[in-house]
Amino acid sequence: MDPMMKMWVSFVGIGLMALAAVLISLARFKTKGVLRLLLSMTAFLFLVIGGFLGLISIA
Repeated sequence: MDPMMKMWVSFVGIGLMALAAVLISLARFKTKGVLRLLLSMTAFLFLVIGGFLGLISIA
């Protein structure tokens, strides 16, 4: 993978991690019930994908 592509992959990973932080904050402080569960699961998924993209950009 060329360096420019690694940069974009890392930016997407960072963006997904930031979005996960916003989603989990929103889920904890503003929602209840099923919506809270869905937002939390989505945030977790974004965090895992973002971390995976970060590892890809390092290698």
